[in-house]
Amino acid sequence: MTIIVSITIISLILSSVYDRKKTLSGVKKGLMIFVKLFPTLLSVIIIISVLLYLTPKELFLEYFGNESGIMGYVFAALIGSITLMPGFIAYPICGFLIKNGVSYPIIAVFVTTLMMVGVVTIPIEKRYFGLKVTLLRNGLSFIGALIIGITIGVLWNLL
Repeated sequence: MTIIVSITIISLILSSVYDRKKTLSGVKKGLMIFVKLFPTLLSVIIIISVLLYLTPKELFLEYFGNESGIMGYVFAALIGSITLMPGFIAYPICGFLIKNGVSYPIIAVFVTTLMMVGVVTIPIEKRYFGLKVTLLRNGLSFIGALIIGITIGVLWNLL
């Protein structure tokens, strides 16, 4: 985290030396975007945190643990496909799930479907790309996520 903050500060200083007005404008725009996103971001984090806290650890292990088998992959793919969540929220949640015994291959399936498959966004995507392309892209992404998870599982067991 320190490295990222340091790089950001150095970049900000260099940018302000090069063009102070553009740097100030960019910082203002960034702050405005942050202020607009913050309430939504905070509410999503709170809701997910409460849900994860209330869900028993045994339930996670039953459906997503090492012993869940292929159904763990399928459940993770389905949940990832219908969930609409940005990566900066998903990754800490995945860290929590790993600490509670969810396997890395299942996390890989969840994150991959979360980022690549968009069941919730199908109506919007259909409008721009058409139904055939939308379903093909989502279907191939879903299958790809399962392949990625299985590959990680095989490689994980080899190590």
